Amino acid sequence: MDNTNPLPRDIIIAPAPWICKAQVYALYFYSSRPSPSSSSTALALPPVAYSPLEAASFFASPEAGDFVGGLGSIMVVRYLDTPVGPYDELVIIPGSFVYDNRSDAGWQQTGKKKKCNLRLSRAYVSQEHTCYNGRLNWNIPKHVARFEWSDLPNNGGTHVKVFSLPQPHPNDKTTPTFISSSSSSSSSPSPDQPLFQASFKPIPYLPSFPLSTAWASSLGLMDLSLVNPPVPHGPRPEQVGTNMWCKSLMVQSSPRTSVGWFDMKQPQSRDTAKEGQEENFWPGLGRWRLGVRMDDVRLEVPEGEYWRAE
Repeated sequence: MDNTNPLPRDIIIAPAPWICKAQVYALYFYSSRPSPSSSSTALALPPVAYSPLEAASFFASPEAGDFVGGLGSIMVVRYLDTPVGPYDELVIIPGSFVYDNRSDAGWQQTGKKKKCNLRLSRAYVSQEHTCYNGRLNWNIPKHVARFEWSDLPNNGGTHVKVFSLPQPHPNDKTTPTFISSSSSSSSSPSPDQPLFQASFKPIPYLPSFPLSTAWASSLGLMDLSLVNPPVPHGPRPEQVGTNMWCKSLMVQSSPRTSVGWFDMKQPQSRDTAKEGQEENFWPGLGRWRLGVRMDDVRLEVPEGEYWRAE
């Protein structure tokens, strides 16, 4: 895909397709779609749906489509083996967007000017290589963050915290420090309060089972393809920008999936209400939410379908 800035030094270039090994924590939620009698076809998205860079760009603009709700998800992924090495990732998919696809090759075949697909609106990763390649290959709006993992006592599950990193001034040419997936510290300063935290505890005695996201398509349940607008160029070298739309279908398959409870309670501060932060991260989510942990995941990300933004 075309990009809008030069290649940074020391970045591993890894074009699609990717085949990865991972462990996936995922919870799902549903946003009601707009009423047919409503004067507007779009729903409002909370501020947490976008990072500041994308929020101020075409990526989050009305011209890039209307959010119409439906099935959404929050995922935390521990990648064990990828073309750019191991890393951690936080993914937010708020639901589906209706967008103008007149430049998509599919419009030439169907004549439909509007389409509806899922969109990945925000992502954080623990190293720069995947940040660069994810933005370039699939328009995934990745940003580098610091992840802290810990085991809960008495075999009680797993806890994760994700800390954002300060953004450099546009005139600052300092090369950012790389952060390993297992690192709990960084030479770069970061806020004391995480931008996201969650705990997962599997339900005892409930047997695990195989699960694949490919079943949704094969059974005709739902199209899980992600369609993302071009991502903007950011101040950090790994925040590459693009000028093409991208459609991609990531497939996750696990022979051993466990059901459990997520504790979504977020850290509170005096400025929480003023900043519009949600008590349980996403509007309408309760503190406790059923979800899954997928172990020994084979994760396939093929090359995307691209078309130029008008």
